[in-house]
Amino acid sequence: MILPIYAYGQAVLKKVAKDIDQEFEELNTLIENMWETMYNAKGIGLAAPQIGKSLRLFLVDTKQIEDDEKEFEGIKRAFINAQIIKEEGNEESFEEGCLSIPDIRGDVNRPSIVHIKYMDEAFNEHEEVFEGINARVIQHEYDHIEGKLFTEKLLPLRKRLIKRKLENIKKGKVHVDYRMRFAIKK
Repeated sequence: MILPIYAYGQAVLKKVAKDIDQEFEELNTLIENMWETMYNAKGIGLAAPQIGKSLRLFLVDTKQIEDDEKEFEGIKRAFINAQIIKEEGNEESFEEGCLSIPDIRGDVNRPSIVHIKYMDEAFNEHEEVFEGINARVIQHEYDHIEGKLFTEKLLPLRKRLIKRKLENIKKGKVHVDYRMRFAIKK
């Protein structure tokens, strides 16, 4: 089922999400719905807060942006109860966007390597190191479960320049090709 994506201004996007325990009955259905929602919106990552659930769950599929030369190997997986252990490497700037903040993009500096511990759908624990685009997408989605948005990492001038656009997104004054839930009712 395709779910609405919560837009900038929704309180759930600013909360630190709660861990998921193994007794969570609808987890597989939730994950399936999140994949469907993410692909419908043409995203490469989606976090549970973006669909209104304050849970430590996010999905990443960078396989869809691999190129023919295989300059990097993409990943496709769900991250449950993730904890970043360490970020390292050179700070790299790259333009980011977000399904919850449509029509706004900006350069964000992030370390090029991330060490992360997480559970998969069967609650098996993993500890892995990711680099490059995979690390960046993981860090972006991880920020969502920590109640942070990429716009907070933009330079002050860029933040000022997008202020009106952000207010318009809150009010639903934005056109997207996917379902959204806005903070202020029209």
